[in-house]
Amino acid sequence: MGERAKEWLLAAGAGAAVGALSTAAVMNLLSRSKRREGYVRELLESNSVTAGTGNAWSSRQLGAIGSSDLLSDEVVSEQLTRNIQFFGMDSQKKVTESYVVVIGLGGVGSHAASMLLRSGVGRLLLVDFDQVSLSSLNRHAVATRDDVGTPKALCLKKHFSMIYPECQIDARVQLYDPSSEAEILSGQPDFVLDCIDNIDTKVALLAACVRRGLKVLSAMGAGARADPTRIRVADLRESSNDPLSRSVRYRLKKEHGIEGGIPVVFSLEKPKAKLLPFQASKEEETPSDYQIVPGFRVRIIPVLGTIPAIFGQVMASYVATQLAGLDFQTEPVVNLDLDHYRILHQRLIEHEELIYGTAEQVLVDAEEVMYIVKELWRGRSARDQNQKETGRKMWRSVNELMLVRWDKSKPAGVSNLILLKFSEADAHESTTLDQIKEKEPEFHSMVSRVLKRAELEFAL
Repeated sequence: MGERAKEWLLAAGAGAAVGALSTAAVMNLLSRSKRREGYVRELLESNSVTAGTGNAWSSRQLGAIGSSDLLSDEVVSEQLTRNIQFFGMDSQKKVTESYVVVIGLGGVGSHAASMLLRSGVGRLLLVDFDQVSLSSLNRHAVATRDDVGTPKALCLKKHFSMIYPECQIDARVQLYDPSSEAEILSGQPDFVLDCIDNIDTKVALLAACVRRGLKVLSAMGAGARADPTRIRVADLRESSNDPLSRSVRYRLKKEHGIEGGIPVVFSLEKPKAKLLPFQASKEEETPSDYQIVPGFRVRIIPVLGTIPAIFGQVMASYVATQLAGLDFQTEPVVNLDLDHYRILHQRLIEHEELIYGTAEQVLVDAEEVMYIVKELWRGRSARDQNQKETGRKMWRSVNELMLVRWDKSKPAGVSNLILLKFSEADAHESTTLDQIKEKEPEFHSMVSRVLKRAELEFAL
């Protein structure tokens, strides 16, 4: 037999072996699925949608969710395998054992809740008084035409129970207001997502979360916008070009004395359209005839469905990583262009020449200056990093800022530059790190921590 014929026989034999193994693997998977069928069906039935409040959990669900061994379940661990690979088992376990409340289940809230479910959150409370409408199908995460007229909370519970039946899903067809605060926010949720578009209700919820010490993430205006690249997560003080943010900010400060400290998802984009006026189908009709709840708007906000969906995805990603303990820095809202960073770079060179007689130890260019100013110091002085001093008090003008060495014995590199106001820079040049460490230990520790981050990110 020729060599080529032998090669073909060997290849065929190997192929047959692989095929047999593949077939065996598939048959094993199908068999395993069969064995699991009764278990999944039982969970689906125990998590079935009812018209009640959804407060009564089946003992099977409580046992499954309350167990720290849920991720050792074959089906659950396989379903969440990509998350486990990303977070690690211990961090994914934190997500799986978490309790999250989502209030407002429209275009933003439905997508946020959907991805939190798919991320393995073990318990969800879904709250909304409204129903699925035909016009909401352009942005809702799971609703179909068959769901039109169904309460949004029950719609989500029905679909969610088929995606991740092990999750405890409490669906409440209910309006959040001060009278329902204790009922909805009890139980120490790990996170609350505010996806409400009514200002009165939104302000009441955010104030309650701050008062109770609950972690909350709030969605600002997603309607009438089209640019996905302008969506940001930042403190409420930093949100701009958003009428809803402005109103919420004003009301929280005036009525509750809250000036910031609440993370929000918002768009830097100015709204592309305005509220459409109410149009009655009959002469005798008034806007109040169309209100599901007294005081809620009946005018229509034009919505490109992709934007609220992205808002919801951003919220879910932010919350999931927070629950898992994955530390990351959100992109700061700093309105500087490359020319501004070039000015700061040139100012650094001139300062080095003045203080040290040469700029040879400046080891950064304009792009690295942008990283230092924007990512490390978030566009403000290193002495102005307190979250309570953000927003309109942030130093954004390059006319007031400059970069200087933190440790004067080391070169002006990425991990040794701090952003200061001119007066602060002069004071810094006349002191030593030992003096700063002795007199201002917290400031010394904060700067060291920030610069260590640069060292790690640039692998220095």
